[in-house]
Amino acid sequence: MNIKRMVAALVATGGIIGFAGCGAAEDSPVVDTQADKGLEVMGDAITYDPNHLVNDGQPITVEYWTWGQAATDPIYQMIQQYEKIHPNVRIDVNVVAWDDYWTKLPLSLKGNKNAPVLFNVHNSYDALIRPHMEPYDIPLEDLETDYTFVDTHVDENGEVKYIDSVINTGAIFYNKDLWAEAGLTEADIPTTWDELIEVAQKLTKFDGDTMVQAGFNINGSYKAAWQGLNYQKGVLMFQEDGHTANYDCETTKENLEFLQSLYDEYQVGAVNFGDDRELSFGNNQTAMIYDWGSYVGTLATNYPDVNYGVFPTPAFSEETPFAYDRYNGESTPGINVHQSDEQKAVAQDFIRFILANDDYMRIASDVLNSFPGKKSLQDDPEILDNPMMAAIAPRLDRLIWPGPTPSTLETSPQIAFENVLQKGQDVDSAVAYSQELIMSDMEDSDFTSMESRYAHYDERKD
Repeated sequence: MNIKRMVAALVATGGIIGFAGCGAAEDSPVVDTQADKGLEVMGDAITYDPNHLVNDGQPITVEYWTWGQAATDPIYQMIQQYEKIHPNVRIDVNVVAWDDYWTKLPLSLKGNKNAPVLFNVHNSYDALIRPHMEPYDIPLEDLETDYTFVDTHVDENGEVKYIDSVINTGAIFYNKDLWAEAGLTEADIPTTWDELIEVAQKLTKFDGDTMVQAGFNINGSYKAAWQGLNYQKGVLMFQEDGHTANYDCETTKENLEFLQSLYDEYQVGAVNFGDDRELSFGNNQTAMIYDWGSYVGTLATNYPDVNYGVFPTPAFSEETPFAYDRYNGESTPGINVHQSDEQKAVAQDFIRFILANDDYMRIASDVLNSFPGKKSLQDDPEILDNPMMAAIAPRLDRLIWPGPTPSTLETSPQIAFENVLQKGQDVDSAVAYSQELIMSDMEDSDFTSMESRYAHYDERKD
C-alpha cells in the first residue's frame, strides 16, 4: 500500500482513522491473469509460493484493523509487498485508537458484515476475541519448526489462531557516559545482583545528604520486576491450580526486602529520587534501570543523545536459574471467522505470506524493539547488533510466559512496593494486602496460567 494512497485517503469517523482507496484507477485492485510471477518460493518449513492467483485473480478488497501506525506495525509494509505481488488484492487499513480498539473490535467481529477480516491482536485480550478467530491453515508441525514458543498458543482443539511474531523481556539499561566517569567499563558488567550492587554504589553520587545521581533506580519498575525475581528462585506466579495467584509467599517477601535494601542499606537509589525512572535515566540522572525493549524506542524518540548500553538482568548466583524473567510476545494478526470464504481465503494466504517472509520478522524486530520469534533469524548478526536483542538471545530458552495475565498482577504488587518503601508498611502486611487485591480483581476471571508449558517447568521450587 503506497503512502500517497494512504495520505490522500485519510479520513476519521467515530474514532477510526481509515486508510481507504481514493478511487483512482491505478490504486484499485485489477484483474490478475499472471499466475507465474517469476518469483522464488520463500520460507523454510512454512513456505509461500507467490506464483499463484489469489481469489482466481478477481479483484477483492479486505480490511485490516490495527491500533498501530506504520512506524509501529510491521503489517503496513507487508501489505505493500503483498499487493505488489497480487494486484487484484486490496488490503485497506483502519486505525482505531487503543482505548477504543478493544470495545469496537469485539463488537464488530460479532457477525458485522463491515467487520475486518484481518486484525491486530494483543494477547492480553485473548479471551475477548478468540471465539471470533479462525485457526491458521498451516500445519502445527511447520509452525513449531519455524517459530519459538508456538506451543503456548495451541488451544484445546490443537489449533493455533495467532503466534508470537517477536518477543521481549526485561534487561538493564546503563548510561555509558556515567560509567566512564566512574571508571567502569564493559568488563564491570554484573552478572549477579551482588555485583550489581557494587557497581551501583560506584555510580551513586551525593551532594551532602542529597542524592544527585542514582546508581540503580527501581521506581515504577517493581510491577514487572517482581515476576522475574520470583522466577529466578524457581517460584511461579500462580499456584498449581493455575488460577490462584502466588504473590503472597516467602519468596515475594524476600525479594521485596532485597529491593528495599538497595535503597535503605546500600543507598543506590531513593523513593523520592526520579519517581519516573525512564525520565530520570533519559536526563542522565540515573545510571541504571530495569526496563523492557519498548524503552529503546522511548530513548530514540525522547532522549536521542543518551549514550546507553543494555545488559542481561543479573541473577542471584552464577548458576542457571529456573528462569531469568517473564517474556511477552507481539502477536501475528487474527482472522475473522465470521467473514466470507473468499475473504478468509485471502487472509489465510496473507498470513502464510508474512510467516514465510523474513522481511516481516526483520521489520517487526526493528519497529517493536523485540526479538524475532522466527528461529532462523535468532542468530542474525544484523539483529544482534541491537544491544537489547543481544541481551535476550542467550537467555531465550530460560524465559517463561505465564499467559495473558490480568493487569492486576502488575498494578497490585506495585501498591505493595509503594506501601513498603514510601509509607513504611511492614512487608508481610503489604504483600498480604496486594494478594487480596489480586484475588478480588480475578474473582470472575477464567484465566489459566501457561506456566506449566514452560520447557523447564519440572525445575520449579515446590
